[in-house]
Amino acid sequence: MQLPETFKTKYTQLLGEEDGSKFLTSFERPVNHGFRVNPLKQNRPTEVDLTQPTPHWRFGYYGEVNGKTVDHQSGAVYSQEPSAMFVGEVAHPKPGERVLDLCAAPGGKTTHIGSYMDNQGLLIANEIDAKRAKVLLENVERFGLSNTVVTNSTPAIMAQQLPEFFDRILVDAPCSGEGMFRKDPDAVKYWSLDYPVECARRQREILTEAVKNLKPGGELIYSTCTFAPEEDEQIIAWLVTQFGFEILPIKKFPGMDDGMPQWADGNSDLEKCVRIFPHHFDGEGHFIAKLKKPTVATSIDRPTVPMAKKRTKRSNSTSLNREQRALWQTFATQHFSDQSFGNLRVFRDILSSVPEETPDLSNIKIVREGLQLGVFKKNRFEPSYALALAMRPDQATHKITINFDDWRKYVHGDTFPVAPSLEKGWYLLVCDGQSVGFSKVVNGIAKNFFPKGLRFQA
Repeated sequence: MQLPETFKTKYTQLLGEEDGSKFLTSFERPVNHGFRVNPLKQNRPTEVDLTQPTPHWRFGYYGEVNGKTVDHQSGAVYSQEPSAMFVGEVAHPKPGERVLDLCAAPGGKTTHIGSYMDNQGLLIANEIDAKRAKVLLENVERFGLSNTVVTNSTPAIMAQQLPEFFDRILVDAPCSGEGMFRKDPDAVKYWSLDYPVECARRQREILTEAVKNLKPGGELIYSTCTFAPEEDEQIIAWLVTQFGFEILPIKKFPGMDDGMPQWADGNSDLEKCVRIFPHHFDGEGHFIAKLKKPTVATSIDRPTVPMAKKRTKRSNSTSLNREQRALWQTFATQHFSDQSFGNLRVFRDILSSVPEETPDLSNIKIVREGLQLGVFKKNRFEPSYALALAMRPDQATHKITINFDDWRKYVHGDTFPVAPSLEKGWYLLVCDGQSVGFSKVVNGIAKNFFPKGLRFQA
């Protein structure tokens, strides 16, 4: 890999000749791949190698994932670089908390956080870029998250609308991407000696707003995939001096390095941060810090009641009318064994189950408000793909177990034959123990309702 000479000089000076040489040589080594298993699914995946678990975090394994498999399509696995998995492990929210993933696309850390929340509490996954927010939504739905609201707003709007609302906030900040040079060599083209300084300016702007969202005593997890001190230790030092945050210790594993106080203001607490260098640890470059907001109350008032009770300004969604409620109740009674969805809302005939803790989001652009259950059409209810992926096979009273050949037809958008004895109606399709979608059976044929934009040739 052809690294910029100024990059080589900078890190040789920071790390010293010997360690700097090993650091630069590590960019010639191959990328180490990894993936996480989804604990929200009923059954373990079978198409991936589960013999190499990562020793440093739950749900993680070394190895590659084929995107054209049942495991991947159903959300049973999520491909993620091993070092990046440690961010979700450090964040590690508890079920029932209010959590904000402020810079969430493409969704790796959002889904990891969701693994610990067990679809309890509230997770807001925000992405400022509209195109990336769509990718984020796809991954949230594929993973089966039902306590998650996906938004597409600026940090300033989020801060204004939701002051001191969250127990925990993750800011996986946009950065110079030095730690991803091996994984994405094109990132080298955008790098310059001044680029980390430009990124640090944007990171301070994001964090200035993010701290307003965090309740007193709440935790802020900050991470980057860069080695630049301007974006790492110097940002944390600024948070401490500017807002009075306390740096919390993070358990480190062999190969992980302490933060470098000498690269910032000399505050020894910076050693509590984590640095991951590719010549010390078998993964890409990362920096992670965990901080606690002062418990002293600020001038911003935290909402004292669950804002979900206030429906007048929340969004354009409404309660179900009598016909819609009857259609949904009929479908739910026929198809669910032990699953119930509460807090039902309708927006443009789309039915969603919205997390109870959802606050007033009237000024925030919503991409998806909770779990989309389906859509009301003339005299009928049509279940969604997202609902299928959020359901466990044992929760469905009407389901069909299909083989891999029929699954390939399904994800390609084709119909396939089923037992002629099956009654007409909706069925959850199950392949290799995983829920993969809904189909409507008519006269022994399973009609295809796999989303057109997601279809592929397996």
